[in-house]
Amino acid sequence: MKALNHIFKLVACVVMLGISGCSDFLDEKSVTDITIDSYVVDAKGFENLVKSCYPLLRNIHRERNLVLNGTDIFCAATGYNRIAQLTGSELDLYDTRLNSSQGNLSPLWDVLYKQIGRANTVISREVNITDMDPALKAVRVAEAKFLRAFAYFYLVQLWGDVPMPTAEVSSGSREVVRIAADKVYTQILLDLTEAEAVLPPTASDYGRATKGAAQFLLAKVYLTRGWNFNNSLGGQADDFNKARQYADLVIDAFPLVAQYKNLFPLRSENPTKETFPTQNDRNSEVVFAVEFSSDVLTYMLEDITKDNTYLAEGGNDAHSVFGGGADDLPGAKGRTSDYNRYQNHFVPTPAMYRLYDPQKDVRYQHNFLSAQYALQDAKNFNYSLTDATARIDILKGDTVIYFRPWNNPAALAQKGIDVGGTKRYAVLNNDQIGAVDKSRYHDENRLPPVWKFWQPGIQYGDAWGTFDLALFRSSEAYLIAAEAMLKGAGAGKYASAVEYYNKVLDRAVGAGVDPSCAADPGNLSSLAAVSYRATAANMNIDLILDERARELMGEFMRWFDLKRTGKLIERATKMNPWTASSKSELDAHHLLRPIPQSEIDRSTITVPQNDGYN
Repeated sequence: MKALNHIFKLVACVVMLGISGCSDFLDEKSVTDITIDSYVVDAKGFENLVKSCYPLLRNIHRERNLVLNGTDIFCAATGYNRIAQLTGSELDLYDTRLNSSQGNLSPLWDVLYKQIGRANTVISREVNITDMDPALKAVRVAEAKFLRAFAYFYLVQLWGDVPMPTAEVSSGSREVVRIAADKVYTQILLDLTEAEAVLPPTASDYGRATKGAAQFLLAKVYLTRGWNFNNSLGGQADDFNKARQYADLVIDAFPLVAQYKNLFPLRSENPTKETFPTQNDRNSEVVFAVEFSSDVLTYMLEDITKDNTYLAEGGNDAHSVFGGGADDLPGAKGRTSDYNRYQNHFVPTPAMYRLYDPQKDVRYQHNFLSAQYALQDAKNFNYSLTDATARIDILKGDTVIYFRPWNNPAALAQKGIDVGGTKRYAVLNNDQIGAVDKSRYHDENRLPPVWKFWQPGIQYGDAWGTFDLALFRSSEAYLIAAEAMLKGAGAGKYASAVEYYNKVLDRAVGAGVDPSCAADPGNLSSLAAVSYRATAANMNIDLILDERARELMGEFMRWFDLKRTGKLIERATKMNPWTASSKSELDAHHLLRPIPQSEIDRSTITVPQNDGYN
């Protein structure tokens, strides 16, 4: 069992503090005579208090809606060819439904402030702990400062000016005061700088914050502040130098693994040939991760609205939320773990597939499932919706659907007999994703499944994954350095942004190999291609954003990337079919999210809303 995440329910209950926003207290009934004042009085209580901060990372990183959908590479629904007839999600359309009452705002806001509340309690209480080795206590406080900074970094990117408590809340004040974003960044950098000076290179328990984690986050924060969104962050040119410097420290300490696929669960692409390999989610490249395991104490998620309560669907859910199901394929078994559950919460836009070279880039081959197979015999299967006599026998293990690479579409003769071709399985081209089709094999919801986070043999359902969720990887540090140099940072470990970029690309395609992506990813009828190997001539922010999409797809950051670089409106309206439609109302005010209505309602003073929202 992973030592750090052995969660003490009593501690979780004691330090919940009832904080559902930044300063409000829930009216709760005591279920125990033990209180924070009576429990956190010695080294043991303090250690458990610090441990209680980490499990909330699981809750935080389940709240992906605000950071993935409505971008260039993810949306909330398929049905692209019927956008005029379908409603669509407000997170893709940025219409009037995206307001202070939108359902994804409060859950992320609340859990981030819950994290801050626990970290503040650690920082405020350490002075009273006298029986603990001072050096160890300093490390634990540094962990809390790192986690507090991490939470504030998410908050300030999403909402701009935000409340910023930095001490344990010991009264029931309901006054909510928003602090200017530049001051929030100053606090974040102060916390991280102090943490980096104290945290050890290697944690006492795997999963705790380390010096490398603080350095990685410093690189990301300086990079973001340097772009200086709307001149509101206090950014300065030297921020890019600092971003590159900290990225270099991470690159030196956390070498890339040899194969991209080894960063994620090992599995066969054909469930009928699955060997259930031993999983290993610890490697040299992962700087910081959210821990999960098969032990109930190390994968459950807290119900942050209730004391001492955990959500029923524990575990890592990354395998189950990205779309491309198989329950209704010929030869399917129904609800089994063979393909498990795909819920289409986060659907790759058709352009996402077109950012890769399917033949040369191993990330395409790992991240998407190109073929799906029958899990059992389907004798006398009727493949036609109009001809009852059109039947074939399908055997277990047979291919039942094949997704052609975007740059090698199938002609009619190469398609399935379901549409007049010759193949005994369905064949879908990239421009057919999201289309209404007359075949039994596929419909408007059929797309190449996101296979990046797939883990074999886990319980069927919404979650239950036991593979750790990597939050910081050193491959991203290379791309941070490349972006910083593009913005003016001086040379570091490598002399140019091109070299940093190509170090990541080389692992995916091989040194010197020249891969090609779609020249216009959002134009599904175009087969024009362009190289994505970096050179002095083509290096620009779009090239880096494309590579970040390929390398970091689904890893809780895309909206942040686009907002930071000022590219959200341009790229989403080119590549997200919903955001590109006439229904979309995306404009500059959407670069901040609305303050949740629940937080406004909790305050006894008027909380100013972000411009453009009601």
